[in-house]
Amino acid sequence: MTLFEPFEAFGDLEEIAERLASEDPSVRRLAVLDLVETSSGEAVPLLAGAILDAEPVVRQQAAQALGEFDGIDVAKALIGAVPDPVAEVARAAADSLAELRDPEASGVLLPLVTHPAAFVRAAVFRALKALQVDASLGPAITGLGDDDPGVRVQAVGVIGYLKKTETLPSLISATRDKSADVRLAAVNALSFARNEVAAQAAAAVLSDSEWQVRAAAAEAIGRIGQASAAGALIASLADSYWQVRQKALQNLGRLRVRDGVEAIVAFLDDELPSLRKDAAAALGDIADPRSRDALTRHTGDADPDVRKTVIWALGQIGGG
Repeated sequence: MTLFEPFEAFGDLEEIAERLASEDPSVRRLAVLDLVETSSGEAVPLLAGAILDAEPVVRQQAAQALGEFDGIDVAKALIGAVPDPVAEVARAAADSLAELRDPEASGVLLPLVTHPAAFVRAAVFRALKALQVDASLGPAITGLGDDDPGVRVQAVGVIGYLKKTETLPSLISATRDKSADVRLAAVNALSFARNEVAAQAAAAVLSDSEWQVRAAAAEAIGRIGQASAAGALIASLADSYWQVRQKALQNLGRLRVRDGVEAIVAFLDDELPSLRKDAAAALGDIADPRSRDALTRHTGDADPDVRKTVIWALGQIGGG
C-alpha cells in the first residue's frame, strides 16, 4: 500500500507533483499516467521533469505520455530524451516525436534528420510529414539516400504530403529503390500528381517484382486519372496475382477505359466472385453497350453480390 491513492484526484496537479517526488518509482509512474488524464497543458513541465527520472520505467512512461500533448516545449523535452541510454526510453521518445502536430515544432525537429540513430531519423520524418512545412522538403529529398529503408520510407512520405510537382523526379527515382517498402511508398506518393509523367511512372511500376507494389501502381494510375496509362492496366489483367488483377479491373472502370471492355468481360466468368463483381462494376462504370449481352448472360450468377452488380451495370448501360 502506498501513501497516495493514485486515481482519486488525478486532476490535482499539486497532488500529482507530490507523488512525482515519491521515493517509490511505481508511485511516480502512476503519477505520470495521471498527468495524461488531466489533459492540461500545465502537465507538460511536470512530464518534462519526469522524463529525466532516475528510473527508466518512469522515463519511458513520461516519454509515452508526452505523445498526448503538443507544442515546442513537448518537442524539446522529447528531444532531450532521444539520447537516453535505455533503448526503450529513447524509442518511446522518438515515437512520441512522430505524433507532434504543431508546425512550429518543425524548427526543433529538423536538426534531428541527421541523428545517428535510424529510428530517430525515421520518427522525425514521420512527424514532419504531418506538419507539412516547406522547410522539410530539402532534408526529405536528402533522406531518400539514407542507408536505412525505414528512413527512406518516411522521407518519401514527407515529399508526397507536400505535393510539389518539382519533386516528381525524386519520387520516380524512389520507385526503383532496392527496398520494396520504399517503392510502395513512392508509387503511392505519385498519386498527388495528376499528370502524364506521374501516370507513365506508375505504369512502369506495374512490372515490379513485388505484387503489392504492382497493385499499388494500378491503384495509383486510377487516382492520377490519365487514361494514357490504360494500356498498362489492361496488360495487368494477366498478372499472376489476383490482387493485381483486381486493382486493374477497378481502375479501368474508374478511368472508363472503353478499350478494356473485351478483356474485362472475360472476368465475368472468373472463378473468384470478387473479380466477377469488380468486372461487372467496371463495365457499369464504362457503360459501353458492347458489354450488354455478356452482362445479361450473368444476371443469374451464383453469387448474390455479383448478381446485384451485374444488374446495376446493365442499368448504367440502359436499354438497347
